[in-house]
Amino acid sequence: MLPRPTAGLSWRRRRTGLLLALAGLPMLTLALVATRGQLSLGSVLLLYLLVVMLVAAVGGIWPGVLAALGGLFAANWFLTPPYHTLVVDGRNSLVELAVFGVAAVVVAVVVEIAGRDRARAERSRRESELLSQVAAAPSDPRSLRDALEEVRATFGMHSAALVRTGEPGSVVAHVGEASDEDEPIRVPASGDLELVLRGPALFAEDRTVLARLAAAAARAWETQHLARLADQLTEADQVRSALLAAVGHDLRTPLSGLKAAVSSLRQQDVEWEPDARDELLVTIEESADRLAALIADILDATRIQVGAVSAHPVPVAVDEIAALALLGTPAGAVRMDIPDDLPLVRVDPALLERVVANLVDNAVKHSPAGLAVEVAARARGGAVELRVADHGTGVPPELWEAMFAPFQRLDDRGGAGTGLGLAIVRGFATAMDVPVVPSQTPGGGLTMTLRLPLAET
Repeated sequence: MLPRPTAGLSWRRRRTGLLLALAGLPMLTLALVATRGQLSLGSVLLLYLLVVMLVAAVGGIWPGVLAALGGLFAANWFLTPPYHTLVVDGRNSLVELAVFGVAAVVVAVVVEIAGRDRARAERSRRESELLSQVAAAPSDPRSLRDALEEVRATFGMHSAALVRTGEPGSVVAHVGEASDEDEPIRVPASGDLELVLRGPALFAEDRTVLARLAAAAARAWETQHLARLADQLTEADQVRSALLAAVGHDLRTPLSGLKAAVSSLRQQDVEWEPDARDELLVTIEESADRLAALIADILDATRIQVGAVSAHPVPVAVDEIAALALLGTPAGAVRMDIPDDLPLVRVDPALLERVVANLVDNAVKHSPAGLAVEVAARARGGAVELRVADHGTGVPPELWEAMFAPFQRLDDRGGAGTGLGLAIVRGFATAMDVPVVPSQTPGGGLTMTLRLPLAET
């Protein structure tokens, strides 16, 4: 807890000072009464003043004032002639007693003020440390939680949270646990953030410090938010750069083919044979298909990048989705082994079709001639596992994570392409909450396994 300057010394210290006064004054009085007449009144009062100083140093102003009044009474009643009366015989004795009383009270007040100054200085130091810690927190969520934990522990709260004011229940960072019986203490942090504490009641000076800490915590969170935005902008810029490089390279080939074929057919001075004309038309068709596939991949990658992919799962049959995904695959390139009695799975049909099509297309590109890609599905452990396996050179396990990155061709193996296929696979599978697990094909190659959740019966 922060020391409170208005509270001065703690109650424990005041109680100790009071006990010291109740014990010290009678003992000193007994000792002085036993030697009465051997010391002057001035010396006696100095001894009482010493006790008052000790009591005030330990217990503060009120025990010190009580000790001063007790010492003044004891010195007058027991040690000032005439004894056992409050009458003072002599002007000098009256002055000495009066000066002692004033000096004793002044000592008690000075000690109390010094205690308050020490508490205020300690409080200022702790405030500075807290503000510095929160303001200097690095731009990561853990540092903000550490700062909130320090605030919670410093003020003896059960929990501390930074929440959005415009979105009830939206917690930016939270530490500690509190019961519903704790009344929330809300401190504005910024325009749309506030610091919410749960625990014992706070004093006014605590709320002043909390307002500063809340503002510092809000600035720390805003710094983290800006850092995340900067990272996202950097990542988006890298994606755009890679996209431009990929498009600049991969669009030229089909466009060049289209241009050459169309220009050839438009020549008026050339009489094309039917076979040659058909070959040019096939080139146009293949180039257009390649352009369409390339543009579709780019659009899909853009949707994934901006988080615009949403899944609408419905019960579907795995063999139907696989059959649609394999349309247009070269004859003999794929061998499918999917029983038609498999249970229905709950996925987005369009997204799963694109996932399977991209996996098969990637496997065909990496399969040697004459070795078909295997597409198989089996029901296992409350799900349907759909496997796409090739028998090519495979991918080392240390590169399994890297091969899902956009525009990643793994040292340009596998021929032409933007390197977006597997990135789209992961993006669409993640939207459906379907894991994509790579593994090594027995005998060589790469196997990609989709674990599809069963539809509710």
